[in-house]
Amino acid sequence: MEKVSIFVDVQNIYYTTKQAYNRNFDYNQFWAFVSANRKVIKAIAYAIDRGDEKQKQFQNILKAIGFEVKLKPFIQRSDGSAKGDWDVGITLDVIDYAPKSDVVVLVTGDGDFDLLVSKVKNDFNSSVEIFGVPQLTARTLMNVASKFIAIDDSLLLTQK
Repeated sequence: MEKVSIFVDVQNIYYTTKQAYNRNFDYNQFWAFVSANRKVIKAIAYAIDRGDEKQKQFQNILKAIGFEVKLKPFIQRSDGSAKGDWDVGITLDVIDYAPKSDVVVLVTGDGDFDLLVSKVKNDFNSSVEIFGVPQLTARTLMNVASKFIAIDDSLLLTQK
């Protein structure tokens, strides 16, 4: 059975699925798909903590599915922009778990991860699957992945 580790950039996926489809990512469907006939070594969802109740409920759902949820505080800058970047944290965790995994799954469209994907493939001989919204995923990330899986209707919640 293939060993898999899963890393989800929650903010990136939330905003890209909203922008492209005006829908939310279906974490249950994703989990069923990505863990089928595989042993999950580690699964981490990286999110921003705004401290509101709806967000806490969402985090509890992720935990119930099987994710460890890592949170960073929401930082509002004086110019009105926000900061909540998990790139370094995700990178460190991927480097930790790649040697124990046959497959690393990275759920993001962020092109900053293309160097990480190359390193994981070359140094740890793990394959890397990228899940992202095709039109909002960096071409460099799609090209370097062992496999790119488009987030489409099958991985989105149905609209109410």
